[in-house]
Amino acid sequence: MADSAFFCTLSHEGVLAVRGSDAGKFLQGQLTCNLNYLNDSTSSLGARCMVKGRMQSSFRILSEADGFVLAMTRELLEPQLADLKKYAVFSKAKLTDDSDAWVRFGLNDGDAALQALGLGVPAQVDGITRHDGLIAVVVSTGRIELWVPAQQAAAVQAQLAAHLPEGTLNDWLLGQIRAGIGQVMAQTREQFIPQMINLQAVGGVSFKKGCYTGQEIVARMQYLGKLKRRQYRVALASDQLPEPGTEIFSPTHNSSVGEVVLAARAAEGCELLAVLTADAVEDNNLHLGSADGPDLTLLSLPYALDRDREIQR
Repeated sequence: MADSAFFCTLSHEGVLAVRGSDAGKFLQGQLTCNLNYLNDSTSSLGARCMVKGRMQSSFRILSEADGFVLAMTRELLEPQLADLKKYAVFSKAKLTDDSDAWVRFGLNDGDAALQALGLGVPAQVDGITRHDGLIAVVVSTGRIELWVPAQQAAAVQAQLAAHLPEGTLNDWLLGQIRAGIGQVMAQTREQFIPQMINLQAVGGVSFKKGCYTGQEIVARMQYLGKLKRRQYRVALASDQLPEPGTEIFSPTHNSSVGEVVLAARAAEGCELLAVLTADAVEDNNLHLGSADGPDLTLLSLPYALDRDREIQR
């Protein structure tokens, strides 16, 4: 169903809210994305890193009320909230778990359903339209997140069902994989720097914003070109869905050469995003879980890495 029109509930993510007069200033020193680019009609992907540049979380962030809301893997929300509160103690910024305040839907080819709700379709990726408390965000071509205040969720879901068949979260994640958008999960927390999941290629890293936690490492990797591992899309013939963090092996190298970032079932087998070493990709002899595990086949991504373009953000 990932290639057809559908909607589903995005139950796998929670919402962290940061509000107050210092919310923007506080987050600007914590996140890889540039909050100066955000407004009522623009969102961004982003990440929060350790000092050593490894991501503790990745998310989509948008402005809302007197601050910002960040959608991230549900299991990461509590530890991120607790950690961020330590740094926010001297700021006029209040951090809360707002997961219960929102119900979020994923729409694939759902323009007509949006229009029936009074929402225009955003013109470009990361674009936002708003109406009557509803927020529509284009996350990749043809794919829209619909943020709905919890008290309106039942009525909105009924309206969506009148225009679209209901799909599954797996269908949505398969679309995310085909869009090449990696994500930090509980199993891969503090494992990847942003460029390893190509976050800079999808607008989630700003190289002009100045200092933030982990910025020195992230910038060095971009400008010196020393990154040895990055994200690729691969197919797995088996329908046994691998967990994020599952190791990938190369008999040629006689060792682990990468890890699964995200996986979803496809019409035949599964599709994965995986962080892999460049030399192992060149050999194209990749196996899941062990050197004699199931074969993995390289697939294309919908974007090319372009360092000169990426550093202009």
